[in-house]
Amino acid sequence: MMQLSIRGVDEKLSAALKREAVRRDTSVNKTIIRLLAEAVGTAPQQERPAIHHELDHLFGVWTTVDAAEFSAATACFEEIDEEMWR
Repeated sequence: MMQLSIRGVDEKLSAALKREAVRRDTSVNKTIIRLLAEAVGTAPQQERPAIHHELDHLFGVWTTVDAAEFSAATACFEEIDEEMWR
């Protein structure tokens, strides 16, 4: 198996790769290999992520901050009122 060394990785790219590895729940090395395979089209078809943007122009796209604010604002809807269910 071939070994590669990649030089010139700046802090911004390094941080993004680490975040992606956490998101994928895998190591940075495996994440980089998977990203490279996806980029050149050699990743197995069932493992390639499906990305859909057909309706983005109609409904917009939430940022991570927007999603967090929405989750915080609607957290009370997740609570069960024990008195109501007696």
